[in-house]
Amino acid sequence: MSVVENDRIDMADYNAESLDQWFELIERMVPEGIKAEVVEGAVAMVPQRNVHWQIIRRILYALDDRFGRDALVMTDVRIDFPGYQNGFCPDVARFRDGAKPDAEGRWRYEDVEFVAEVISRGTGRNDYGPKKTTYAEAGVPVYLIADPYQGRCHVYSNPKNGEYQAVSKSDFGDEVDLTGTVVDLVLKTADFPRD
Repeated sequence: MSVVENDRIDMADYNAESLDQWFELIERMVPEGIKAEVVEGAVAMVPQRNVHWQIIRRILYALDDRFGRDALVMTDVRIDFPGYQNGFCPDVARFRDGAKPDAEGRWRYEDVEFVAEVISRGTGRNDYGPKKTTYAEAGVPVYLIADPYQGRCHVYSNPKNGEYQAVSKSDFGDEVDLTGTVVDLVLKTADFPRD
């Protein structure tokens, strides 16, 4: 094993330990109703808003309808992604069939097939910026952003060389066609509320 590989392993261990420390602190200090995650070493916190949660529910319902209630779909669960201190808690994450948590009880980013983020005023830059980049670099096949301020959904798919090759936009009220992807459904957005 070369020195570079050892340094990468040490950095991965450091990132995991540091993220563990961040999340221990977050769990002790952040009140319920506040979403908190670590993006590139910075803690991002926003209150859960009604519009935000209503959109998440509609996405969850669509995934339940498509995959059943026993599908591996999570909301606001910590997943450590590659890069410097990226402990994301996606609004919605669907894992491949048969995925299991690791020895520490955490879900692996390699098993994530779909992520949806609903934009909040305080997190929009992260969702459109470093999180989108990280999801592409991690090979997440489909990343959906629902933006209640724009009244639009953005779909990023087909990650290759750290970038999404396919991008589409749909206004709230239009159907978001995810057929031909691992999600293989049509998401109806007519009832998505705006903020």
